[in-house]
Formats: sequence, structure tokens, C-alpha cells
Amino acid sequence: MTRYAVDHARNALVAHWSTGIGDVAVTVAALPPALLSDALRLAARLTELSQACWRCYTHPASISDQHGPGSLGWHRQRERDAFTAVVPILTASADTPLSAKVGEIAQRTGRALIALDSPELTAQVVADVAAELSAVEQAERDDLSGRAQQAVTLSREDASPLQVAQADAFLNRQPFGSEELITQIDPAAAAIAAAHWLHAAAATTGRHVRQHPAQVVAEGDHLRPLAVESLVEIVSAISFGATPRQTVMPLIRHTLHVAEGHLCGVTDAKRRIAAAERLVARTRIDHPHAGRDSVCLPITSLDPARPALDLLDKLMAGIHGCWLQYAGHARTRHAVAWYDPDGDRRQERHVELFLTEVRQEAATRRRHLL
Repeated sequence: MTRYAVDHARNALVAHWSTGIGDVAVTVAALPPALLSDALRLAARLTELSQACWRCYTHPASISDQHGPGSLGWHRQRERDAFTAVVPILTASADTPLSAKVGEIAQRTGRALIALDSPELTAQVVADVAAELSAVEQAERDDLSGRAQQAVTLSREDASPLQVAQADAFLNRQPFGSEELITQIDPAAAAIAAAHWLHAAAATTGRHVRQHPAQVVAEGDHLRPLAVESLVEIVSAISFGATPRQTVMPLIRHTLHVAEGHLCGVTDAKRRIAAAERLVARTRIDHPHAGRDSVCLPITSLDPARPALDLLDKLMAGIHGCWLQYAGHARTRHAVAWYDPDGDRRQERHVELFLTEVRQEAATRRRHLL
């Protein structure tokens, strides 16, 4: 989402958003002489409005199972439909009863503009809000260029097949990841494609070390326990016939629910309780006097603040972990045959062979991805 701030040095309202590798900023308008609190209040309201609008992108009505009156899908669609009323509300001279949150926030933003009493400022802010709404609509059409690029930092409850295909193409060119993957692709879609490539990397390494793909992932020494938990679950499910989308999206959606204070599903709650019991048992071995309530257990394996991006990071680390195991096994088994005074060339040969096999493995299962 876009965040707004007051630049004291220039007495200007500025907006900034992330591109996946850093933030960009633009000047929205020069501020009239006024109380600082009024200017800050306007910046806060605009940030809040952007967040509500981008939520319509991350939580689309289309993903809901029900769309009848009063249902989740109905409420979400009502928020999305409120986009058309935002600009008129900002310039309205009086409040009107509203039911959509987007409209209510736009109304509060309009009040903040009235307090500053500057027609020029109002016109510039309205133009910027219109650009923000256009960016959301652009992202919904799978175009993440320009201002819509901020979507690459958001976790969405759904993923576009077109975005998944683009992510797959990037990974086919560079299975270890690339800048394009994190600056041009919705992270949920990128994670689906990365799960496909992680399974290919784990299967490739598994053939060499004679282990199941899930076991290859489980032995990633450089991964934290929560990362291993996520990746083993994904690779195991894909090995048994699940699609990458079927394994990735439930993890992201679950974590988005957790971020809002909900633990959905009795089954998952039981799993978490069982994990807590195991952790308590291990803790007591190392710390005999530790009590049951002294053990902290995450209720999700992903970071609730950035679940899709966190999962994508874990998946890419998992692919690298497969390569490390593959390379270690190859050096041990073929040390003499692959001997080369030039260590860099020998390393390049290992990488070339690994990537060739991974691409071949990924190609054999591509129909499950797309």
C-alpha cells in the first residue's frame, strides 16, 4: 500500500510505496500554512484509505464461497464497488450515510481536506487518490508496472494463473531466483511457481542421494525449523499428487487469518497443540525446571506480517539447500573424475548439471503447475 507523510523541510505532502527492492516517493502537493496536526491527520487518513483499497486486491470477493446478501463475498464486493464513490466523497461538502469501509475512510479524508481549506491541495490530493485507485485496478488486471508495482509486497488470498506462468518463466531462466521474480510478480503467484521448482530440485537431489524429496528438504541444515515445516509439507503434498497451488494457497490464507486474530480450523489447532506438547517435552530435557507455560510456539509457520513473501523466501532457500546437498554428494562421489585445477570451473560444471536436471524435472510436471 501507499504511505503518506509530511515533509517538514519543504512543507509538502509526499507518498511512497515499495517496489520489492526499495521504496519510491513522489510529491503529492505543497501544503498550505496550517497546523501540523491537520497536515499529519490528512496523511494518516490517506494511508488508511490506501490500505482499505488495496485490501480489495489482497482479499478479492471472487475467492469467497458464498456471495448472497450478508455473506463474506457480498461484503467484499460492496467494498470494491465503493471505488467509484471515493472521488465524489472526497469533494463532497457534507457527509452522507455510508455502509462500505472504503467510503467511510474517504469521508474522513474529505473532512481532513476541509480542515486545511485549500482548493488547490484538494485537487492535487484527489488526483493522487485517483491514481492510487487506478493502480489497484491495474494490479487486478495482472499489470504490476508503475504505481501498481507495490502489489509485489502484498500477500493475496488468490493468485493469477498468468502471474504464475510468468514466475515459472523467470524460474526456468534462473532457478535460484532473480530480481524480476520479486519486483514484477505477485508473491503468492511467485510462491506457487517456486513450490513447483522446489519439488523439482528436491526430486533431482533425491535421485542422487537416494532419498525421498521431502527428506532432502528436511535435511536442509541452513533452514530454520519453521521453514523446514512449511517446505516438507509442500514437497510431501506435491509428491503425492497435489498441485503447487493446492499446497501454497492454504498456507498463505491461513496465515492471513492468523494476522487478523483468527485460527481457522480445528484440525490445524490440534496440530499446533501437538507441536506445543512435543516442544515442551524437548525443552524439559534441556531445561528440567521449565514450565509448560514458559514455552512459546508460533501458531503459524509463516510470518503473519508478510506470509506470501516469507514463504517465497523459504522456498528459494529450499532450492538452494537442494543444490548444496547435490553439490556435496557430487564432489564426494566424483572427486577424481571431476578434478580440475580451476575450482571455479569445477563449481560451474556442478551448477550446470544440477540446473539441467532440475529444468528437465520441472518440465515433466508443468501441467500440474499451469
